[in-house]
Formats: sequence, C-alpha cells, structure tokens
Amino acid sequence: MKTVYRFVLKAYVGPMVLTFFIVMFILLMHYLWMHIDELVGKGLGPGVIVELVFYASATLVPMGLPLATLLASIMTMGNLGENNELLALKAAGISLPRIMKPLIILMTVVCVGSFFVINNFTPYSYQKMFSLLSDISKQKQEMKFQDGIFFNGIPDMSIRIGHQDPETNKLNDILIYNNKTYSKMQTTVADSGYIRISDDRKYLIVNLYNGQIYEENRNYEWFTKNELSHHLFDEQELLIPLSGFAFERSDQEEFASRSETKNMSQLSYTIDSLRHAQDSMVTAFGNRLIKSHLLRNLSYAELDSLPRLRPVSVMAMLDTMSVENRNAVFGQASAWAEEARSYADYESEYMSYTSQLLYRAQADFQRKIALPFSIMIFFLIGAPLGAIIRKGGLGMPIVVSVLFFVVYYIITITGEKFVKDGAWPAFWGIWISSFILFPIAIFLTYKSTNDSALFNPDAYKKRLEPVIALYRRTRAYLKKNKD
Repeated sequence: MKTVYRFVLKAYVGPMVLTFFIVMFILLMHYLWMHIDELVGKGLGPGVIVELVFYASATLVPMGLPLATLLASIMTMGNLGENNELLALKAAGISLPRIMKPLIILMTVVCVGSFFVINNFTPYSYQKMFSLLSDISKQKQEMKFQDGIFFNGIPDMSIRIGHQDPETNKLNDILIYNNKTYSKMQTTVADSGYIRISDDRKYLIVNLYNGQIYEENRNYEWFTKNELSHHLFDEQELLIPLSGFAFERSDQEEFASRSETKNMSQLSYTIDSLRHAQDSMVTAFGNRLIKSHLLRNLSYAELDSLPRLRPVSVMAMLDTMSVENRNAVFGQASAWAEEARSYADYESEYMSYTSQLLYRAQADFQRKIALPFSIMIFFLIGAPLGAIIRKGGLGMPIVVSVLFFVVYYIITITGEKFVKDGAWPAFWGIWISSFILFPIAIFLTYKSTNDSALFNPDAYKKRLEPVIALYRRTRAYLKKNKD
C-alpha cells in the first residue's frame, strides 16, 4: 500500500503545484490590470513593484488555493482514469476511498497550513499592500517633457522644451517660467541644456548654456514701479526643489483598523468592542435625547406651591394666550423638535456606520474558518469527478473547474453582500456556499465509489428507453384513432 500511496501522491503533487502557480499568475495579472492606472508613469523602482506583487499574491491565496485544488484533483484522477491506472488499482482490490486516503491526509495538512497563513500572514500582507497602494497613489507622475508643450508638474513653474535629442538627451530652445517667489517673476531662456533629477529625487538639476534671465521684482502698490533686470550667461546651473516625486513610505499602522488586516483574535476583540459600543450608544442616545432636548428646562423649574385642583390641558393654556405668544411657543417647539431630529439623524448615521464595521468584522472572522473547509470540499468534488469523467490534461478539467468555481464565487459574493447589508447573519452568509457544495461532494464521492456512469449518455438513454417506448406507442395509438 505504501507504494500505491507514493504513486498517488507523486501523481497529485506535480499538478497541484503547477495549477497553483498558474491560477496565482492569472489572479495576479488581473489584480495588476485593475491597478494599472495607479502604477504606470510614476517612476516606481523595481523593488517597489516586486514588494507590491509579493504582498498582493499573499492576499490572493485564499481565492487561488481552492481553485487550484479543484483543478489539480480533477486532472490527477482524470489522468489515472484515462490511462487505466485507476482501473488497475480497483482490479487489485483497492477501492477509491483507499486510493484517495493519502490525498485526503495531504489536503488536511494543506487546509491546516492555509488556516495559519490566512489568519496570520494574509492580514499582515493586506496591511502592507494597503500602505503601498496609498503611497503609490500619492506619488506624482514621472517627469516627462514633450517638444513644444509646457510641463506644469512642478508647482509655480512652467518648462517648455523646443526639441529633445533622444540619443544624447540634449534639450534645445528651453524656456522656464519661475513664479515660486511671490514678489519675483523669473523667466529663463537658453539655447540648450540638460535636465535631470537627483538620485534622491528631491531636486531637479537644470544645466543651461548660452541663455539669459529676466527678473521682474513685482510691487503691488499702485504708486511704485516694478524693477526689471536682465542677465546673460554662458553656463548656468539651477537647483529646483521637488516635492512628491520622491517615493516616501507612510506609516502602515494607519491601516491597522481595517478588518482585513486583523487576525481572528483581533477580530474577536473588535466584534466585542463594537457590540458593546452599539449597546452603550443606544442607552446614551436615549438619555441625552431626553435630558438635552425633551426635558431641557426641568433644572430651572420650581415646584408650584398651590395644590393642583385638576389636570392641566396644554391646548387650553394655548387658547388663553395671545396670538403673538402662541406663535412664539410654536416656533420654539418647532426649533427644539428640529434640533432633536437632527441629533437623532446624526446618531442614526453613526450607529449605521458602527453596524457596517461590525458586519464586516464578523464576515472576515467567519471567512478565515470557512476558506480551509472550502479547500477540502473542492478536493472532495474534484477527485471523484475526475475519476468519473476520466479525462486528464488541461481541457475538460479546466471547463469543469471553472464552472464549479464560478458557482461557488457567485454564491459566496452574494452571501457576503447580504451579511454586509445586515440582511443575513455572518455565519449563514459566509458558509452558505460550503453548505450547498458539500452535499454535491458527498454525492460525487458516492457515485464514483460505486463506479456509476454519471456522465455516460448511453446509461441515461437506457433508463429512458421505457419512457421513449411509451411515448411512441401513445403517439401511434393517437394517430391510428385519428385516421
């Protein structure tokens, strides 16, 4: 049996590794395509791109691993069935569950390992990825000069290049407007020059040749005149400070409050804190509304020394007032009611925001538990399915895998949406896809164990023969009576 187990494991590990990297590559390309506008033209170094790809790949593992497991299990069992190796093992008295035993043990280890990765490394990767994307979004576009077009990427400056030699990077017919100083306008004209950014990307170094500088000292008082100076130069070097062109890293702790960046213990603490905050907000809201808006003047009221002879009617009191006093009372009551309504709307929005945070945290908490189980469910779907269809390679397995994964993804996304909207509890919204696919896995395992011809058209045709025969006899009888 050890030889059989080694044979099955060797047949499975290769496709599993291959499909995992293929799936991760496809998901990563999709991720980069979604963020291509934020990455292109920023002059990012290769280290930043590699770091972003690494952390983005770690966040895609929860989606890629179930699909890779499904595809690899169908390919492995399909190859064994297509090459009659599965038939030979069954002929030797080895049942399908015993053939799958080493793979089930391996997938159990994979599920446990994936749980630790999803619970510990993936939240850290989310935090690093969010920080990187935020820094990249703040990064200014790379400095590029086009012939005859003003470049206005530097605040209070405009630079125009008449022509740029692509081989030597020499610039001809340079015009620079510098308005960085409030009281001085400087215009620089040069026949040629070179422009480059310093190594630390904090300064723009401009070397100019054969040019002149015009400076106008502007005085905004109407009774004074502006001073104009003119300088000629053979060679001039300008050092212009830059801001936003150097890639600066921000503190990643500012993203630590997002639920995606927390492990299960942190999410559990967050959920308890948000529930306590909701309970306290409801109580505090009621107390503040009563004391501050409804009974706001009780602290200044004094008890009446006269005994109350009968209940006081508010409407009767209003009838005794003059029209002016009555309008004043109505106006004050309307203002207090509007103030109370505004306060209630504000508290309602804040409680709704807290509820959204709570729903998201609960969904992420349940997802960390459900994903390892979904990996095992996909294996239990793929392995029997591969044994039934008996087709290996990347043709039929990919079609079937994508079909099942699309169904799983649609159900999962729908459940998560209902959870985040507060329509469903987090447990049912996250686990509903597993609850639907698990019976399918059991059914396929049962069918493959009993060598059921699930996808054999002849088997279904044979079962339908009595129905078809009955239909033909009925049709012939009706036609005979009609004639």
